[in-house]
Amino acid sequence: SAPDSSGATTSAPSDAQSPPARPRESYALSKAPATIPAVREHTAARGPGWRPAEGKARVVVRDKGLADEGRLLAGELRLKYAGEDRPRQGDVELALTDGEGQGPESYTLTVKDRRVRISAPAEAGVFYGTRTLKQEVKGDRTAPEGTVRDRPAKPRRGFMLDIARKHFDAAWIEDRIRELGDLKFNQLGLHFSDDQAFRIASDSHPEIVSSDHLTKDQVRRILKLAASRHITVVPEIDSPGHLGALIRQHPSLQLRDARGVATPGAVDIASPEAAEIVDDLLKEYAELFPGRHWHLGADEYRALMVKDPEASYPQLAAAARERYGPQGRVRDLATGWLNDRAETVRPHGKQPQAWNDGFFPGGRIQAADDIEVAYWTGKEIGAREPVEYLRDGRDLINYNDEYLYYVLGQPNDFRYPTGQRIYESWTPLVLRGTRPVSEEYDGQILGGSFAVWCDLAGSQTQEQVAQGIRMPLAATVQKLWDPRKPALTWNDFVKLAGTVH
Repeated sequence: SAPDSSGATTSAPSDAQSPPARPRESYALSKAPATIPAVREHTAARGPGWRPAEGKARVVVRDKGLADEGRLLAGELRLKYAGEDRPRQGDVELALTDGEGQGPESYTLTVKDRRVRISAPAEAGVFYGTRTLKQEVKGDRTAPEGTVRDRPAKPRRGFMLDIARKHFDAAWIEDRIRELGDLKFNQLGLHFSDDQAFRIASDSHPEIVSSDHLTKDQVRRILKLAASRHITVVPEIDSPGHLGALIRQHPSLQLRDARGVATPGAVDIASPEAAEIVDDLLKEYAELFPGRHWHLGADEYRALMVKDPEASYPQLAAAARERYGPQGRVRDLATGWLNDRAETVRPHGKQPQAWNDGFFPGGRIQAADDIEVAYWTGKEIGAREPVEYLRDGRDLINYNDEYLYYVLGQPNDFRYPTGQRIYESWTPLVLRGTRPVSEEYDGQILGGSFAVWCDLAGSQTQEQVAQGIRMPLAATVQKLWDPRKPALTWNDFVKLAGTVH
């Protein structure tokens, strides 16, 4: 006996009794699936492909650890979640495989014999495979026959949101997490402290929390949803600048210049009390946020944005000489502050990062080697070319303000970034302005992040922000996931986004 095309077993009749042969269905060779971001590899095959058969098809898993991914996909495609079971025709099977693939976020998606199998070496890869399948069948489409082998070019694919200057409600943030997950982003930055407000409830210093804020329970729900989408939330308490909300409640900590004039947003980094309060907050939120990454800020400290910091802030100059010897300078004191804050978060298992203008060259001391550079601008006083950090062996994350900064109200010559400009001319190598660095540094550029900053908070509503960033986010992740020049024109990419996104 032999199986027929449906998988059933039939007896072969004798030559004398053979009925006329039934014509087999013929299928064109499949085309690669159209998704955002594009898949890296697709091996074409002939066959009917796969579409979800509501009420009949199931999602099954080979490992209990994939239950969350299985239930999510089943709910989205209106299939039955059947847990650990053998797959049958019409089913989607999710599986973990030892060592298969090219990294923890890689996956293989196979459509064959009216079944789908998604396998990966880690749960994140399986999740990304489910995102590809979800997009493939969106809008009554069919997942094409054949095998997808996919992986990201960059391990950090982020979106940073300034919730300090503008309050975004928890439901809006959760909607963005769902959107980010479907696009295979894996980081969400929350800048929740600035001059305007402090936006997450605090037990150690409740006096600094603004009236519109997220409760810790709301944050925990956000974190739980993010984890289900394999997104790490990266908190930022910016210091020693951008601390106006803290200073309003603790005015004695404010930095003053030689004339006694208060310096907006800046704490006196020679003050032990300033360090103590900031460390209280870092320790408190390090317990709330379980992710490995922590953003320490360190940008735009106004004492270092003047021509002669030592003359303008003699008390800081004196503290620097006392701590670092006769050649100590204010920039050394600022670097010491950054290193001390990194020392505070490290015991909590955190990998520190800071903005590029918080790294000062030529001083008595240097920023600790493990502090990653979030490179955002070349416009600030003392800002250095990206290659200077790369030559020092530092890892960088690309926040290029020329392409990736969505600044509400468009102050200071900022213009709302367009997805088309990102799609057509930005790559992770373009760290400053419009010129890329040498490809020899590609391995040190860990990825990139699109950022929303709310300088003029009333300029757009939450809904306008969501609409304004939709295509820029899609373009950003396309360039972080797939290093090739995009195959689609921008107009076709926009049309595809309307279908799958």
